[in-house]
Amino acid sequence: MRRHWAGLAVAATMIVTGCGLGGTKQGAAVPSASVSGEVKGKVSLQTWALKPKFTDYMQGVIDAFEKKHPGVEVEWLDQPGDGYSEKVLSQAAGGSLPDVVNLPPDFALPLVKQGMLLDVAQSDQKLADEYVAGGIDAYKYSGHQGVYGYPWYLNTDVNYWNSELLKKHGLDPAKPPTTLDELIAQARTFKEKSGGKVYLMSRRPELGDFTQAGVKILSDDGQNFVFNTPEAVAVLERYREAFKEGLLPRDVLTDTYAGNAKLFNEGTVAWTTAGGNYITSLATDNPTLAPKVVPSTVIGTPPLFVQGLSVSKSTKNAPAALALARWVTNAENQAAFAHLVNIFPSTKASADDPFFSKSDGTNSGDAKVIAFTSLAQARMLQPVEVTEAMSKYIRQQISAALNGEISAKEALDKAVAKCNELHKS
Repeated sequence: MRRHWAGLAVAATMIVTGCGLGGTKQGAAVPSASVSGEVKGKVSLQTWALKPKFTDYMQGVIDAFEKKHPGVEVEWLDQPGDGYSEKVLSQAAGGSLPDVVNLPPDFALPLVKQGMLLDVAQSDQKLADEYVAGGIDAYKYSGHQGVYGYPWYLNTDVNYWNSELLKKHGLDPAKPPTTLDELIAQARTFKEKSGGKVYLMSRRPELGDFTQAGVKILSDDGQNFVFNTPEAVAVLERYREAFKEGLLPRDVLTDTYAGNAKLFNEGTVAWTTAGGNYITSLATDNPTLAPKVVPSTVIGTPPLFVQGLSVSKSTKNAPAALALARWVTNAENQAAFAHLVNIFPSTKASADDPFFSKSDGTNSGDAKVIAFTSLAQARMLQPVEVTEAMSKYIRQQISAALNGEISAKEALDKAVAKCNELHKS
């Protein structure tokens, strides 16, 4: 299921920078059907790549909804994983957007801009009481009032440490770093003990690192990128000093860089971040390493990966559409889904479910609990307005700063200028 989040930046870029949604003008109001009334009649639900593996689960959820509301008939549509963003654009442009549609925040953005999605917060007064704050915030957009989706299933990252390498090179696996300064200090100890043959740190900073330091990436009105602040410069300078000291691999700045997780799997670095189910997959990929891995909470604000259900503003059956979106995402149905696949529910009521909140004593069980409890603080660290072209340019400027080619301030100034240029084009 984690593939649902992989490549979202690229897909979102295609949506946001595409040809638009037919004849609908930017910001034009789409007539909204009445949200009051009896839950009955036909209503359509579109999911993303859940058939055939989760057909039984989804059909059970739908059947139970129809049983609860005898006058309702649900039409379930499921689209393949590939090309989903283009399919949604095509549906929106053609006026055939389903009543309830599975949209991650990235995919919802262009529809919000076109006024095509219902503000579910305005229609559902219990929304904030029943769903975790980060999930709700993921469907809020700069420059737009409202919440444009029910958070469905979630994930986040956990820190993973190679305890064998830590012990071997002078560090205590029971006391992992909890701040950037502690991380760099431990990386220095690690390098001194290892002679630079293996590393603790092995990735360059990205926008999320600035967010975790309290840096605002995008202005509140959504018009301008603003992450060239003194606080962001300080973060980049810390990484620049660490790179100059040799605390990171030299090829971390190049196109030949293998990647943090791959190096961790190979045992050449001692730290990586990954989802709460990482150790389970690692047990298959590297059964020797898996027992040596110790999980801990990520440094700073945990990242949030979100899937959700949005309601078309032009639905002809708003009462049934809202009821269906809430039904699919309620605590009971989300928990049942999470028992089938390694994701986490977005409902506050799930906090008391021992399946998520209590470990079985294994490092994998510990990681699951750490990930789940982190969701209460987790946030999307990068605005959905960031396109792949922006991300590529930001990476280039960060690399130039780490390599000493330009100052940290110049790198961030150039990155902000370029992002604003692309944002307004």
